[in-house]
Amino acid sequence: MATSSKAHTPKTQAHARRQRLLAMLAEGAFYSGEQLARKLKISRGGVWKLMNSLKALGVDIESVPRQGYRLPRAVDLLAKEDITASWPAATRALMERTDVLLTVDSTNRFLFDLPPPQPGRFQLCTAEVQNAGRGRRGRSWIAPFGSGVCMSLSWQFAEAPPTFSALSLAVGVAVVKAFQRLGIEGVGLKWPNDLQWQARKLGGILIEMRGESAGPAQVVIGIGINMHMPAATRMQLAEREAALIADVHEIMKERTPTRNALIATVVEQLLEMLQTFTVHGFAPFKEEWLALDTLSNAAVKVIAGSQTTHGTARGADDDGTLLVEVDGELRKFVSGEVSLRAAKS
Repeated sequence: MATSSKAHTPKTQAHARRQRLLAMLAEGAFYSGEQLARKLKISRGGVWKLMNSLKALGVDIESVPRQGYRLPRAVDLLAKEDITASWPAATRALMERTDVLLTVDSTNRFLFDLPPPQPGRFQLCTAEVQNAGRGRRGRSWIAPFGSGVCMSLSWQFAEAPPTFSALSLAVGVAVVKAFQRLGIEGVGLKWPNDLQWQARKLGGILIEMRGESAGPAQVVIGIGINMHMPAATRMQLAEREAALIADVHEIMKERTPTRNALIATVVEQLLEMLQTFTVHGFAPFKEEWLALDTLSNAAVKVIAGSQTTHGTARGADDDGTLLVEVDGELRKFVSGEVSLRAAKS
């Protein structure tokens, strides 16, 4: 009987070796070129090519004379088995597929390129390197190798649930609950989709939807979380977005959970939220969101299109719109850039 050669092509062999090389370097220890060549059963030139392929993906590899190669710090690599192993049977039963990739253009786009999951089931994608990850309003999402979590979950509603427009706020509540389960406290939510710790950005949420108003609606929930951001990246983000950055390692220090554990817990909380949201919409999550609102009763500036509004943030309405009090009148904002500002003189 003929056997498939697919698993033995040069391309798949190179990929497997690159994964093995990355796994060794992820320990954070030095490996000489000779050691790596021996363990990978390739030439020193082959090691050099693999090193360059990883560097091309944005993996920062240090090379020190007479010591060898290493990553600047140990990295807990993403692994499908580590993510799914902790799930209860009920969660695994809802999983249609889980993809853990070394590199992808966008985890959201990867899932949208697949047929949508059956209603009530989910697809998950997470990646070490995301080349074209996007944040809100078309911005790129920067996450150097091993520094954060880039994940997306695809879900299909049989029909659009009540207050569907408030889904991103309910997602925020679910993510904060996942943090709390892991001992990560003090995280708040900035309308409409930022995770904050001590007024600094810890992560973000991007929801994309396909569907019809009277039919099935597929949503892909993209979540980016800063885990252990390099100082240079913090500076880059602060300069570009005029926002200071926080990460989970800063909060938890030696108690920082693995990225696999965080992804697994976030998925569990998202599924619990989605099942409730399908029936009841935003209502069961509104009070929790209001308690986490980092803009509550603060003087804010809202930029929506070409219009700038100064007022006082008064939480969110039942449909997820931002409420801002302006000269004694409540105004509603469906979208816009919101920032803390001194009250308008």
